[in-house]
Amino acid sequence: MTTITDTFELSNGLKMPKVGFGTWQTKPGKETFDAVSNALKAGYRFIDTAKAYQNEKSVGEAIAASDVAREDLFVQTKLPGESKSYDQAMADFDSSLKALDLDYVDSYIIHAPWPWAQMGTNHDAENRDVWRAMQDIYNSGRAKSVGVSNFNTHDLENLLTWDGLTVTPAVDQIQYYVGYTQDSIVKTAKDNGIVIQAYSPLATGDLVNDPDLKRIAESYQVSVPQLALRFVIQNDIAPLPKARSMAHVKANAELDFEISDKDMAFLNQVAAVDHIHPVGD
Repeated sequence: MTTITDTFELSNGLKMPKVGFGTWQTKPGKETFDAVSNALKAGYRFIDTAKAYQNEKSVGEAIAASDVAREDLFVQTKLPGESKSYDQAMADFDSSLKALDLDYVDSYIIHAPWPWAQMGTNHDAENRDVWRAMQDIYNSGRAKSVGVSNFNTHDLENLLTWDGLTVTPAVDQIQYYVGYTQDSIVKTAKDNGIVIQAYSPLATGDLVNDPDLKRIAESYQVSVPQLALRFVIQNDIAPLPKARSMAHVKANAELDFEISDKDMAFLNQVAAVDHIHPVGD
């Protein structure tokens, strides 16, 4: 078994592959179809998309065209951050399932705690209303797990302390990479059995030319992206790299090496504030 098909166990017992294939900024149509097809051929079994990416239909077509059995895949999509009511959440979920042409998804997550045009604003009451829908979707069996994305500690605690909570979020997908590890959010999540997924695990490519990372990567005879992804995995977090060329897709899947405790300690204390990008996945 290779690292990308090793699994994390979610709080409800569902197994989630340790490495997902991201499709953010991948154009609908041929670009997405080819990228997901390549990922499946390279051994990825966790595909991440979102209604906001407008490529769910292409993701579904690539899955349908592959020879991978549906039960061997972990498919995740996202409720738009703009959807802040029970009814809208239910309608958007139905549309995503239809676009993907699937009977169920393995994970359905709230894309953001706020509408993107109002980033940082408070929507605690609305997020609880949306979470009622997420729980109903989960209980219907049409999503094998439900979770959140871009939720900080406050946003998580808003749900975790709510007396209407019957299903704890299984995952929180956040921006996470060497030099930007959001320790407070990670601690809150892990204390509550929530698995962290890492988007932009390569800092949207900015880590590639870092001299310290180059030096450490060379000592393992791997690339900087491979080192950066392995770092995320060894912190018990699931990275979601995206790639389009088959060469990059394959390289990002070759993660069967171990970073030493000494090097992990160094990487965990790196302060790479220059790499921080606005939230967007």
